[in-house]
Amino acid sequence: MRILVTGGAGFLGSHLIDRLMEQGHEVVCLDNYFTGCKRNILKWIGNPYFEMIRHDITEPIRLEVDQIYHLACPASPIHYQYNPVKTIKTNVMGTLNMLGLAKRVKARFFLASTSEVYGDPDVHPQVEEYRGNVNPIGMRACYDEGKRVAETLAFDYHHQSGVDIRVARIFNTYGPRMQQNDGRVVSNLIVQALRGIPLTVYGDGQQTRSFCYVSDLIEGIMRLMNNEEHTGPVNLGNPDEYTILQLAQAVQTAIDPNVEIQFEPLPQDDPRRRQPDITKARTWLGWEPTVPLEDGLQLTIEDFQERLAAE
Repeated sequence: MRILVTGGAGFLGSHLIDRLMEQGHEVVCLDNYFTGCKRNILKWIGNPYFEMIRHDITEPIRLEVDQIYHLACPASPIHYQYNPVKTIKTNVMGTLNMLGLAKRVKARFFLASTSEVYGDPDVHPQVEEYRGNVNPIGMRACYDEGKRVAETLAFDYHHQSGVDIRVARIFNTYGPRMQQNDGRVVSNLIVQALRGIPLTVYGDGQQTRSFCYVSDLIEGIMRLMNNEEHTGPVNLGNPDEYTILQLAQAVQTAIDPNVEIQFEPLPQDDPRRRQPDITKARTWLGWEPTVPLEDGLQLTIEDFQERLAAE
């Protein structure tokens, strides 16, 4: 197939492109390099089945494709809060443009939504039926509400125009190619430990997250895209729940047991608990994560060590 990946030079997009190229598809990567990086897709440049287009999806584009994986959007608070208007435009205008393209060329459309649509949840673990607890005027709203609107648009195009859609709500994902400066908890802690500086834990560190290794997540995304029965939304994430303090201690143990842990005030609207209910993913897609946190962290640490050494 001819497959378009928006945000293809990013962390998730580049891992997805690796899988699609290995399967022999023709892949078009669209990225404006706001948070993407050419290094992530370097090995495919020059391959006759790979095409890289530098483009901002808030502007329309005309292409002929069979499938669209719509991943483009800054996903870490530092990046999406840097230019909140741009973030919400990417989520709304960008998604509109891609759905319009899917409608014109009759392509199947995959939306990378997020666990952030649940906000700071009152229901635990989070099931797809839960409608969320989101602050529409808070620091994170450009991303949270942006993705909620993107889901609305996808389902409206589906109901009104028959666009073939798939929607995944992605929970915390980590692995090689995460950006060093993206402010996400896994990359923050690893970079701090490798540099021998105190590990930052916000609040008392008892807030929880569920960490899914990138190869597991990409498998789930592809299974949903190629599933003939279900549009979603489907939670994709690791149901193992860890406190942030446990994660910091795991990184500390793996890299440098002597590095200190430093507590800082909790940012506004930071969710207290986050854990996916993946019953639907298990039932519909036969999918669940297989990579344990210790193994995934080791692979991620090695990747960061390599990149930091090359600086």
